[in-house]
Amino acid sequence: MGSRARTRLRRFGLTERAAHWLLAVTFFAMLFTGLCLSVSAFQGILDRPTAKAWHLWSAIALAVGLVLVVLLGDRRALARSARQIDRFDADDAEWLKGGPRRVWNGRPAPPQGRFNAGQKLNASLIGGLMLAMYATGGLLWYGERDTSYRFAGTVMVHDWATLFLMLLVAGHLYLAVLHPATRHALRGMTLGDVDEDWARRHHAKWVESAAAGAPAPPAAPETPPRRPAEPARTDLL
Repeated sequence: MGSRARTRLRRFGLTERAAHWLLAVTFFAMLFTGLCLSVSAFQGILDRPTAKAWHLWSAIALAVGLVLVVLLGDRRALARSARQIDRFDADDAEWLKGGPRRVWNGRPAPPQGRFNAGQKLNASLIGGLMLAMYATGGLLWYGERDTSYRFAGTVMVHDWATLFLMLLVAGHLYLAVLHPATRHALRGMTLGDVDEDWARRHHAKWVESAAAGAPAPPAAPETPPRRPAEPARTDLL
């Protein structure tokens, strides 16, 4: 007996995936070059001018790339994702209360939407920390050209924001790649769809809302009634 074919649900479109991978690639480029600039163990890999140039251009590539994604991509999809990430409800609060324990005991979580509460919190923290990185990074860059932009604590804030980002990204990578219960979500950010059974267990409210809003399948075209066959003519024989 053959196994049942898996049903997959579209979770992320091309625009959302492009924004995610643009952020991922440029973040790791900035992280690597930043370590080459500030950590002695990395300083022999790239010379300082090259590391600075790559660091700066990676930051520019992220900013310009996101603008292009918004201008040229599916803005409705991006706005929908932003609204869903920004909205926390009672189920999200309940999810956050028991989130750390569920990673280890595997107990069922409160029903979640397309993004669970942990993903919403992670996205919000990363967004805020990236803004802090751009603000302090801009001050550091201007400070090398004009001493009036040099402020005490700018480097410290930049470094602490980097550390917190590293921790958040490390947790994100563990859950997306290694943790057995959550690594199936990676397919949604690579190919765009996820297994429906997995989605029902982890994002039940999203599956229900998607099913409720799904358009009805097109009706099959009506087949015209078949005309009865004409009897064979015998007057020609």
